[in-house]
Amino acid sequence: MAWDQKFEELLREYLPFLDGDEPLAPDTDLRDCGLDSLGAVELLGSLESAYDVRFVDEALSLDTFATPEVLWETVRKLQTAGL
Repeated sequence: MAWDQKFEELLREYLPFLDGDEPLAPDTDLRDCGLDSLGAVELLGSLESAYDVRFVDEALSLDTFATPEVLWETVRKLQTAGL
């Protein structure tokens, strides 16, 4: 999965159970790494600011924040759609 460094740095801020030297795989379970509902809301705001996107209704689900791969694909789709 080819996400950018900014995405990984932002995401890691909300994953307290993921060691700094542990790789972040596309299928890493973000909840298992410590992403809780409050963290997901804060991460959403950080991603919207960093990528100048707006998460729309269908992107506002727990499934969107399941893995880095799903979350990155959502960000990319929002950018492409100009949202």
